[in-house]
Amino acid sequence: MEKNNPTVTRAWCFYDWANSVYSLVITSTIFPIYFSAVSRKPDGTSLVDFLGFTLDSSVLFTYAISAAFLIIAALSPFLTAIADYSGRKKFFLQFFCYLGALSCAGLYFFTKETFTLSVILFVLATIGFSGSIVFYNAYLPEIATEDQYDRLSAKGFSMGYIGSVLLLIFNLLMIMKPELFGIAPENTSLPPRIAFLSTGIWWIVFAQYSFYHLPGNVYQRKPKGSWILNGFKELQHVLHQVKGLPMLKRFLLAYFFYNMGVQTVMYLAAIFGEVELRLPSEVLILTVLIIQLVAIAGAYAFAKLSGKYGNIKALVVAVCVWIGICIGAYFTHGEMQFYALAAVVGSVMGGIQSLSRSTYSKLIPASTIDHASYFSFYDVTEKVSIVLGTLAYGAITQLTGSMRYSILALITFFILGLIFLLMIKSRQGVALQPESARMNA
Repeated sequence: MEKNNPTVTRAWCFYDWANSVYSLVITSTIFPIYFSAVSRKPDGTSLVDFLGFTLDSSVLFTYAISAAFLIIAALSPFLTAIADYSGRKKFFLQFFCYLGALSCAGLYFFTKETFTLSVILFVLATIGFSGSIVFYNAYLPEIATEDQYDRLSAKGFSMGYIGSVLLLIFNLLMIMKPELFGIAPENTSLPPRIAFLSTGIWWIVFAQYSFYHLPGNVYQRKPKGSWILNGFKELQHVLHQVKGLPMLKRFLLAYFFYNMGVQTVMYLAAIFGEVELRLPSEVLILTVLIIQLVAIAGAYAFAKLSGKYGNIKALVVAVCVWIGICIGAYFTHGEMQFYALAAVVGSVMGGIQSLSRSTYSKLIPASTIDHASYFSFYDVTEKVSIVLGTLAYGAITQLTGSMRYSILALITFFILGLIFLLMIKSRQGVALQPESARMNA
């Protein structure tokens, strides 16, 4: 298939538009706030019962995220290997998309009476979101040439931010002005539940454009024997190749640690503001909107930075800024400080995510045809780091009774990631050099 086909690359970026509403509505804003409200008892406590365990709702929220990513981290390598061998990459992308979207829609029925089932649906929605991403990411090196990776990765994240902000604004209008939609103001639980339903519908509907134009499998094979058995062989083959790529291994180690910090902040920022700072829901949602809007510019800014100085140096800058963010968060006590911190988070959130994806694409050998299998290692690294990051955050919060001490752990994660990034000699791999250096090479 011809690379850099505008229709195909546009369809690839458009899946970010479709699925990013999960990240914003379910992960970052309306769902965690609604989750806290449903969990709160009349006396102000937030202890909940879940499958025979009694624990604080904020701790359960972090553990639910950890469980979802642990499950997908265990499944991902085998599913991607099967997808590579059988040529059914798009099938798996569709399967996880529908699992996540339908689970989001099911959260429409989230009430105190359906608490346990709703937590399970949240876990399934997270599995669907994270499961689809690995197959989505694997398309990048197949549909574009290396010089387009940074730009396309940034474009995908930016489209995701724009689309999710549009849906969030619609949902916010419904929550704040329910009478405009024929909803009684005292029915405070209905607008958030409609937001969960609209997230699932948005995800499914807009994903159809991507599914229509993305190829089923770029590199066709003739499967022989059991797909599962050959999938395991495929995984073993790729694992053997990865062992012989020192720069790739160092990058995965760096990504593992700094992503622990990035994702934990993204998943738990709203909970931190609600529990630790006692900020009202409107402030928390406005803060996330600030992050999303600034992140659009941040993704493109870091793409330009990488073009001038190289991917590794740009990532080093981003990680250093994240260390400063954690220090600032520890000392944040007021609303205006929270807004300022959110603006800084937005400036590096999109950049570090898009650059990480494109940098990994550049480190994969040019002759590779097993892109889904290769990206499963990237995906497992991401998911395990989220599991450990959220577990550590939840455990420290449970032991100390304060989320501020958990933030100190995040600083350690970023410092370790920075150390491994500095061990990558960017000029040993021409793909990681600045654009000017590559043109002169």
